[in-house]
Amino acid sequence: MKALRAVDLRKSLSRVAKSLERTGDPVALTMRGKVVGVLISVRDWNERFTTRAAAEERRRLMAEILADQRPPAQPSVDEVLDELRSR
Repeated sequence: MKALRAVDLRKSLSRVAKSLERTGDPVALTMRGKVVGVLISVRDWNERFTTRAAAEERRRLMAEILADQRPPAQPSVDEVLDELRSR
């Protein structure tokens, strides 16, 4: 991952954006020698966050749906006996 100072980013944002789009390589943003952020491509963003969040939400909803499903109520012994007696 290449590093870029915040000052240099201001001067070359267009070039950095084009490179990010073309290569997809993340860029570490530094201030005073310390990494303070990372620029990533939209493709990486979607793969790491959007798609993952959607998959997690689908899993959560499926678990909720499955937890709410109950087996059909079985007739009680008395109901079965009443049914048999009425025949």
